[in-house]
Amino acid sequence: MPLIKPSCVRDLRHRVNVVDVVSRVATLRKAGSRFKGLCPFHNEKSPSFHVNPDMGVYKCFGCGKSGDIITFVRETEGLTFNEAIETLGQRFNVPIEYEDGAGPTREERSLRQELFELHEVAADHFHQRFKAADATGDWMRTYWREKRRFSPELADEFRIGAAEPADNSLAAALLRRKFSEEALRQCGLFFIRDGALPALGTLRPRFRGRLMIPIRDNQGRVVAFTARQTDLTPEDDPAREAKYVNSPETPIFTKGNLLFNLDRARSHVGDDKPFVMVEGQLDALRCWSVGLKTAIAPQGTSITEGQLALLRRYHSQVECFFDSDSAGQKAALRFLPMALKAGLEVRFLTLSGDGKLDPDLLFLERGLPAYDDLRRASRPAMAFAVRAFLPNPASASPEHRSRAAQALFDLILQAGAETVRMGFLQEASSHLGVAPQALQRDFDRHRQRAGRGGPPAEAPSAPAGPTAAAPIPPEHDLLLICLHFEAYGKPLSQVLPHEWIDLRTPAGAVLNRFLAEFEQDAWPGRQHLDALLETDEEKALVASLLFAPPSMEDPRKVAQEGLQQIRTRALGPRLRELELALATHQADSKVDAFSLLKERSELQRLLRQPLLLPEPI
Repeated sequence: MPLIKPSCVRDLRHRVNVVDVVSRVATLRKAGSRFKGLCPFHNEKSPSFHVNPDMGVYKCFGCGKSGDIITFVRETEGLTFNEAIETLGQRFNVPIEYEDGAGPTREERSLRQELFELHEVAADHFHQRFKAADATGDWMRTYWREKRRFSPELADEFRIGAAEPADNSLAAALLRRKFSEEALRQCGLFFIRDGALPALGTLRPRFRGRLMIPIRDNQGRVVAFTARQTDLTPEDDPAREAKYVNSPETPIFTKGNLLFNLDRARSHVGDDKPFVMVEGQLDALRCWSVGLKTAIAPQGTSITEGQLALLRRYHSQVECFFDSDSAGQKAALRFLPMALKAGLEVRFLTLSGDGKLDPDLLFLERGLPAYDDLRRASRPAMAFAVRAFLPNPASASPEHRSRAAQALFDLILQAGAETVRMGFLQEASSHLGVAPQALQRDFDRHRQRAGRGGPPAEAPSAPAGPTAAAPIPPEHDLLLICLHFEAYGKPLSQVLPHEWIDLRTPAGAVLNRFLAEFEQDAWPGRQHLDALLETDEEKALVASLLFAPPSMEDPRKVAQEGLQQIRTRALGPRLRELELALATHQADSKVDAFSLLKERSELQRLLRQPLLLPEPI
């Protein structure tokens, strides 16, 4: 992956005004020193989207979306970090430079652009072969229309193509366009022997006698192909028995990072219009043909975390509609934990009756009304999982219920937010027929054994009465100081050990990362934090802190108080353990007792000693 120079990224953020970037998408009006408008990430009637040009950040106080110019372009246009930087550089005439030896040379960057152009030529070539008035074109159009029962208009819209079974007309077309030797070698459309020069006789086509489906990236550029086996596929094809063959991975195509039809589907999702995940490209094409425009599919492989993270940028809801056979259901169960981990809200569209009925056949026979029927009968994540782990809950033994519960606990732990986990537990309780309190106790014990944190298994219940708000961790104040009084960042990194920080909270996780940057003298500045923030929750936290300058007269005093609290929290439990061991004479020998006394004395000394923060230089 090309590595862009950090200095180039900082220069881009400094030179490009966040208002100019956001104004391409949202209408902003000035409000004091800032700007505000309707949020481009969710539907709203009153403006809650704020832009701070001084800090170069934006935040929506309605949906929580926040970030800087790079984050905005990534999320509104569906680009990677590097693509967003390159896009901004091109739009605002800021040169982009790459690290020597780590990223592509000028020639290599040209290769990527050349491969994009080559695939456009290839897609046009295959499509024209599909439409040609010859034996191959006639057969493919008949197959498309009569066997697959798709329209010619859909073929034109998606540039469906045909690969000749015998000739090498694609190689001839590309050679006439004078594409470079390296592009012809790396495009993935040909087999070529090592050392052989690309020529008509040495470029052996990878795809022959197959229906060609272009694969587009998130910007709509053709980057690869899926080739469907037909009766025209020759016997000597190395992959003759494979129903579908994808392009190999190339400098512009990584199949685990793309979803078929996402470039089109993303513009159709919204309220009550979630993504619909189907198994294959033809399933997605069938959905599109009947008016279901939000259908997407993996690229002929198991769904990856990268694909789901990409999906989450555009919408948080997805409906899973896989084949009802055993393979489809297994795929759904593999999909579910990754979806929960990605923070997606999942429902499963299930087919009743014929277990072999697939989305392609269903929509072909019944059209779009079938989708409405499926949604009415859809199952949320926990209901689907319980049905999979415990098919007959009414007649299940206590042992079977227990095993099903353990499998559900592993799923629930994939969800990041505690409130989501608790909601899943309540759902699981009703579906399993187990009392909520009993299930909660079992879940707490399971979580402890799994090492995933949470309250102790036998923690006493809180007394009845008003629920107290969770105390703000001391890491929160230290994080605030790092953001608004950056000079204290380096001294904090010198005084606060990383192992004392509570990484279970967003504030702790972010503070730990920030102090590591200060420690290495690599702090990018508060306007350039995108690369240091990993989750939407972290981004929302930092944006909130940036938009709310602290009212503290003495940040050094506040920092020292926070350090004292963290130290007490880190060392206090061990001190209590030592005191209990000495009081109950748990030491096996005088030597052991001496060691315990020495350790206790050292901890007591540390806790008494004032923890002073050096003055910033």
